[in-house]
Amino acid sequence: MPRDTIVILTGAGISAESGLGTFRDVDGLWTRYDLNAVATPEGFARNPALVHAFYNARRANCATAAPNAAHDALARLERDWPGEVLIVTQNVDDLHERAGSRNVLHMHGELSRALCAACGHRWPAPLEMHAADPCPACGAAATRPDIVWFGEIPYHMAEIDRTLDRAGLFVAIGTSGNVYPAAGFVREAALFGARTLELNLDPSDTATDFDETRRGPATELVPAWVSALLAP
Repeated sequence: MPRDTIVILTGAGISAESGLGTFRDVDGLWTRYDLNAVATPEGFARNPALVHAFYNARRANCATAAPNAAHDALARLERDWPGEVLIVTQNVDDLHERAGSRNVLHMHGELSRALCAACGHRWPAPLEMHAADPCPACGAAATRPDIVWFGEIPYHMAEIDRTLDRAGLFVAIGTSGNVYPAAGFVREAALFGARTLELNLDPSDTATDFDETRRGPATELVPAWVSALLAP
C-alpha cells in the first residue's frame, strides 16, 4: 500500500508570526499568567470569571490575527498533494482553517467553541463568554471554553493514532516537544516506517528523534519545504 499520507503536527511557533503569543517564550503566557489558575479544571472551579477573562482576551487576539505564509503553504499542500494531508494542531486558534486547510484536528480544543461542563453540549463561542452564560441545550450556568486543560485528555487521539500508523512522512512545525502525548508522535510515526522532519526556530526537546531538522522562521521554512515537495 502506498504511504502517501503526510501528518503534520503544528504548535505555537507557527502562529507566533501572526502575532499570537506562545507559552514558553521569555515573554510568553507562562511568564505572565499562573496557568494553574487559568488552564486547569481546578482553576476554573475556583474562579470561572478569571478563566473566562483570560480566554476572552485570547479570543479577541485571535480574531485580529491573520494566517501567515506558513499557514498558507500548508493549505496549498493539502490542496495539491496527491495523497492525504492531515494537520494535527496543538493550537487553539483557527488560522489553519482561515488559510484554507480543511483536514485539521485540534487536539487541544478551539477558542471558537464553547462547552457545557454539565451536559457536554458544544456550540460556537461568542467573542466574550461569562460564567453565568446558560448552556443552550440544558440551561445550566456551566459554560466553559472548549479547551483541553492540563490534566484533561486531548481530543481525537484515536484518529491521530490511526493516521500516524499509515503515514509516510511526519512533520513537526513550531513545537516545543515537551508536551505529551504530542511529543511522542515522532517516535510512533517512525516506529511504523514514516520519515520524520522537524521545522522549528529552535531545537525542540525531541529534535534528536527526527531524521532531519531544519532551523528558521516558519514563514520561511514551511513555504520552501512545501514548494520543494510539490515540485515536478
